[in-house]
Amino acid sequence: MRIRALLAAVVAGALSTLPAAAETAKVKAVATFSILGDFVAAVGGDRVSVETLVGPNGDAHVFSPSPADARKVAEAKVLFENGLGLEGWISRLVKSAGAQVPVVVAAKGVAPREMSDEDDHKHGHAHGHDHGEVDPHAWQAVPNAKIYIANVRDGLIAADPDGRATYEANAAAYIEKLNALDAEIRAAWAKVPVERRRIITSHDAFGYYAAAYGVEMIAPQGVSTETEASAKDVARIIRQIKAEKVPAVFVETISDRRLAERIAKETGAKIGGALYSDALSPAGGPAATYLDMMRSNLRELTSALSS
Repeated sequence: MRIRALLAAVVAGALSTLPAAAETAKVKAVATFSILGDFVAAVGGDRVSVETLVGPNGDAHVFSPSPADARKVAEAKVLFENGLGLEGWISRLVKSAGAQVPVVVAAKGVAPREMSDEDDHKHGHAHGHDHGEVDPHAWQAVPNAKIYIANVRDGLIAADPDGRATYEANAAAYIEKLNALDAEIRAAWAKVPVERRRIITSHDAFGYYAAAYGVEMIAPQGVSTETEASAKDVARIIRQIKAEKVPAVFVETISDRRLAERIAKETGAKIGGALYSDALSPAGGPAATYLDMMRSNLRELTSALSS
């Protein structure tokens, strides 16, 4: 009798844990790069497990997926990509994964920034990319980040309808943080004289930021880090800096620093701190989240131009 009672207790205990285990199973989501992964984690909260293909300090422009990445996608319940041409490798990856995973385009609904010939000549961009190309770096303007969050929320709800209330609450709370961040950025730039709001960056990733916050960004490199600035492009940039007295040159963390150093040396422009454009920093760094990244960039930009 004692053995039967003991076995019954063990079975009952095991059965009682099944619902709890089912409740704690997380939705597997994959995001193509670290900034988007941070958005998914913020909205998903405890219900979602997020895998990021291009990690901190990584470059989504030149990323080459591995078989391990294909397995991640095959096992995911939902895949989030930026869109706007950032991930030229995404269709091949999904095909190689052999899965019917839903793909959510996080930038859907963003008004795209077109890269025209006129823009190239005005800003001295390298001509290694196709003219008229769409700029994919829409997250650099906080109002666009709110569109990303709404798309992530809807994508998670479609993948996990039972989590609707959680995803809606988390998205609403995060959008409030984005509203505060947007106001903070605008207030900081209002203190910088308009004539000093001209910056050289090594990679043309800040067009949306420039349009949103009234800053002129000049880049000798195109929208993709796969392109390289020609000697003619660099010479044009140097002449422009000297003529317009552009005060500062910045290097993104995913770019080669040598180009900016050459430009600074030949023009006397100040080299500012590192900017985060396409990727977050590792945990513990100055840009471990999107909110931290935008504040870190703001500090670097405004401090260099205010001095």
